[in-house]
Amino acid sequence: MRTASVVIIGAGVNGASVAYHLARRGWRDILVIDRSHRPGQGSTGKATGGFRAQYATAINVQLSLLSRDKLRCFTEETGGNAGYHQAGYLWLASTAAELEVLRAARKVQRQEGLTEAIEVGPEEIARLNPAVALDEVLGGAFCPSDGFIRPLGILEGYLTAAQRLGVQLEWQVEATGLRLGQGNRIAVVDTARGPVSPAAVVNAAGPWAAQVAQWTGSDLPVTPLRRQVAATVPTDLLPDTMPMTIFTTDGFHLRVRDGRILLLWPTPGVPGRPFDTGVDDEWIEAVVEKAHRRVPVVRRANIDRDACWAGLYELSPDKHAILGAAPGCPNLFLVNGCSGHGVMHAPALGQLLAEVMSDGAATTLDVSALRPSRFEEGDLNPVSEML
Repeated sequence: MRTASVVIIGAGVNGASVAYHLARRGWRDILVIDRSHRPGQGSTGKATGGFRAQYATAINVQLSLLSRDKLRCFTEETGGNAGYHQAGYLWLASTAAELEVLRAARKVQRQEGLTEAIEVGPEEIARLNPAVALDEVLGGAFCPSDGFIRPLGILEGYLTAAQRLGVQLEWQVEATGLRLGQGNRIAVVDTARGPVSPAAVVNAAGPWAAQVAQWTGSDLPVTPLRRQVAATVPTDLLPDTMPMTIFTTDGFHLRVRDGRILLLWPTPGVPGRPFDTGVDDEWIEAVVEKAHRRVPVVRRANIDRDACWAGLYELSPDKHAILGAAPGCPNLFLVNGCSGHGVMHAPALGQLLAEVMSDGAATTLDVSALRPSRFEEGDLNPVSEML
């Protein structure tokens, strides 16, 4: 039977980040397995590439600021290209109550050191994004250091750097089970290529994380949720320097990527088919109608139906990441439930989990708010429109 110091299940951006950061700390015999045939076939490759520090909870702001620091030196550190571009995030409010949500979040942001996030009125909004119709807009929030990243660039950077440090990466290898031994520790990882005896296991299986956890008899509260993206034909109607623009009312948002306008609007998944990643024509019609009303210039850009896609979020009950040792299984480590923030927070989460596994606790940040036991304890993080 093969042995490994760590088996990481899932070679998406979080699994790759954990592998790199463990190897950088001196861990050896790290094995990363993924059932896909090449990088970027899961949720990482479906991400639209937003990056923000404008959150409503201290831990999410802290994760973004740590990730931002790491993105700024990503090429120097890994040799990869994260594509971090500070185009900004522009949040728009249509009611006084929504403005108060943005103000409350900004207070948290300032307390955590994000001082450049500001409140903006209609005149400033018109300057930041002249394409937005202001008839529904009272005001908003803007942070110039938010913006965009390249999910596949981050993934490839971490995977390549990890392999240079000796990490073994195996594609088309599916984990099929976990066998427990003494002390309720994982003794064997069963895979399509045979069993592996690990000292530790990292669950980085994204939307499929709950299935992996079930092999140890534990209930991990992570559920998949489809997120659809409508893409226009290539157009120069909006500049790629346009900030990510989000309507707080219903979460409709848009950005420009690779010459196309991407339209996004969160809706429930497909009943009874949680892993469905199809794109509904009715949803496209609805999101296009919103775009035409709120950003009139989009009326002149046709949708490219073949370029539309959908991916899966991995939702936790409080829409915050789950990080640390699994309750009741001391050598199973979780980096799950990122709830749509996985790519942007992957640099931070990989470093922090490597600290937990190496030192017994994260030392860069206090990550107790992300502890896996919080759900059983009934101590969930607060949820708002800005999370």
